[in-house]
Amino acid sequence: MEKAESEKKASSVSDVGAWAMNVTSSVGIIMANKQLMSSSGFAFTFATTLTGFHFALTALVGMVSNATGLSASKHVPLWELLCFSLVANTSIAAMNFSLMLNSVGFYQISKLSMIPVVCVMEWILHNKHYSREVKASVMVVVVGVGICTVTDVKVNAKGFICACTAIFSTSLQQISIGSLQKKYSIGSFELLSKTAPIQALSLLIFGPFVDYFLSGRFITTYKMTYGAIFCILLSCALAVFCNISQYLCIGRFSATSFQVLGHMKTVCVLTLGWLIFDSEMTFKNIAGMFLAVVGMVIYSWAVELDKQRQTKATPHGKNSMTEDEIRLLKEGIEHMNLEDMELGDVKS
Repeated sequence: MEKAESEKKASSVSDVGAWAMNVTSSVGIIMANKQLMSSSGFAFTFATTLTGFHFALTALVGMVSNATGLSASKHVPLWELLCFSLVANTSIAAMNFSLMLNSVGFYQISKLSMIPVVCVMEWILHNKHYSREVKASVMVVVVGVGICTVTDVKVNAKGFICACTAIFSTSLQQISIGSLQKKYSIGSFELLSKTAPIQALSLLIFGPFVDYFLSGRFITTYKMTYGAIFCILLSCALAVFCNISQYLCIGRFSATSFQVLGHMKTVCVLTLGWLIFDSEMTFKNIAGMFLAVVGMVIYSWAVELDKQRQTKATPHGKNSMTEDEIRLLKEGIEHMNLEDMELGDVKS
């Protein structure tokens, strides 16, 4: 009993650590990129290529880890890695196009709509159901973040198509991370080390052309400075932690939980923007952030309540055999060679 409680406590600490790493690295990378890409900073407007740099460093870290034996490499079919990388890169490109073609308000609404989309996709793909408490808490989070982030909302046909593509591909990518980890019993870092090289190569090849379409400039025309190089390196270093922690969080929680709790980063970014960059902080922003945090607290409570209900419904679930285990046991008995069975002699 004490061992089970200590393991549960250690798991909770690991969950908090993974989430803290994701929030810290995500907020840090947003701050670094703001300085790198803003006109008042270094005006490096090549977001897709920068993402290619991020995955290149992540792939390098993965290769070094595998070479030194710090992590083990498990087999995942190449076609599944290619499909996942295609979805992930589509998400990155579509997000950039959506931000370019849509107003900030509509872009924020499209990001908020990922929560219900992920819920529906998990229901369709994995037959996952949600309690009324979870649904209500999700709505509170969506409304809260919407109040503090959504301003003007202007919609156009091209922007709407890009936003829909971004929502669908991002939701599918986040669900796929958890599915691949469970399907192949592979760790988050091992999976990331397999997908990062594919994403890095494709983004570095096609990224400059996507950025040219977005900004009208090729990266070769950009004049590098020591300050810009430092920000790029800092952004890449933070991206490694951000990528690893994202895979860790989705592997430990779910795509829905990742989306809901992910809006804590939005609250942190708004607060830091007000403290560091003198961004405007209105009563509307404060009220929205407060409501979003309340929604996240309620969501955490609702998820824990669901777990308790499932535990009460199946008190002996851990000791019972699954249908697959029963089938394998029957097959094993039917195919067992009786001559290979060891008969125990009674010894005096």
